[in-house]
Amino acid sequence: MRIFLWSRAAIWALAAAAVLLFEDRLNPERGRWDAARLHDVGALVDVLARWDSNWFLQIAREGYAWPSASPAFFPLYPLLTGGVGRVLAGHFVVAGVVVSLAAGAVAFVLLHRLALARLGEAGAYRTVLFLAVAPMSLFLGVVYSESLFLALAVGCFLAAERGSLGWAASLAGLALLTRPQGLALLPALAVFAWQRHEGRARASGLLAVPAAFFLAYPLALWLWVGRPLAFLEAEDQWERHLSPLGPLGGPIRAAGDGDVTELAFAVAMTALAVLAWRRLGPAYGLYSLGVLALAMAAPSDRLGGLYSFPRLSLVAFPCFMALATVVRDRRRTIALATASAALLGVYVLRWALWYWVS
Repeated sequence: MRIFLWSRAAIWALAAAAVLLFEDRLNPERGRWDAARLHDVGALVDVLARWDSNWFLQIAREGYAWPSASPAFFPLYPLLTGGVGRVLAGHFVVAGVVVSLAAGAVAFVLLHRLALARLGEAGAYRTVLFLAVAPMSLFLGVVYSESLFLALAVGCFLAAERGSLGWAASLAGLALLTRPQGLALLPALAVFAWQRHEGRARASGLLAVPAAFFLAYPLALWLWVGRPLAFLEAEDQWERHLSPLGPLGGPIRAAGDGDVTELAFAVAMTALAVLAWRRLGPAYGLYSLGVLALAMAAPSDRLGGLYSFPRLSLVAFPCFMALATVVRDRRRTIALATASAALLGVYVLRWALWYWVS
């Protein structure tokens, strides 16, 4: 918890300083993407709402619309933000930040407990440290849904490890209502059920729980905009399509386009996912590889093969646990954390000044 709070405070301070010092030199692209709903109680809070925050806030305030890209953003995070925003007298940006920070704090506490049982105190500390300073961890405290999904995914694993498979299945269902990557939790649930020698009927029932949760979304879209599959159709706004090459489609496209940074993220995270399988077990490996595969299998014809991959891979938390089993001594831990934090700082500055991050 302490690591999370200090890291979020440092990120906010850096972003706020960037806006105060360079507000007159903001990226001209801001004019294309800025919106009134991204402004609430002043620049020091507004800096935590950029880019896709606009979609989440639109849904929180007004619900889904069609034709629109809004159904591509799953409902649980904007639903919570909308509820908190109405309690806060219409301050929806503040509400989004509150939801993200609260979920992020819960995610870090749960991840520490999960890693503690697997890696011991030192390994758990390194796990949360590496996640806290990961280059894309800025998204765990802004108006995006990453922190909520992470809390639900880690909670799902912790419940399953403790034998509460019913709770695990329910948390997986809520994760499915937060991001499409919730699909990656289903193979992990099946593995946990198999390891506990659950019968086929019991295992099928467990997997039916998250499916039942998710069905609420197309039903809501059908009632709201008359198109139950609008969440799939909305991906056309970004020209995303499943590649015939599957998870190889994104990396091959990125290599052809010369997207070195995204490709490096993909290679590093995939290697850590494989390591997570070997050192933590198949449930952890399947979940991590599933998260990464979903992000790599749907390249954007317009925006690139690994568009947003570094951000989408952030919730593959077993990768950070695996990293903690490799980097153990104090000197290497400090070196890696320092280098990662420096890159995080660059991304925070870019975010604050309206340069695209991920």
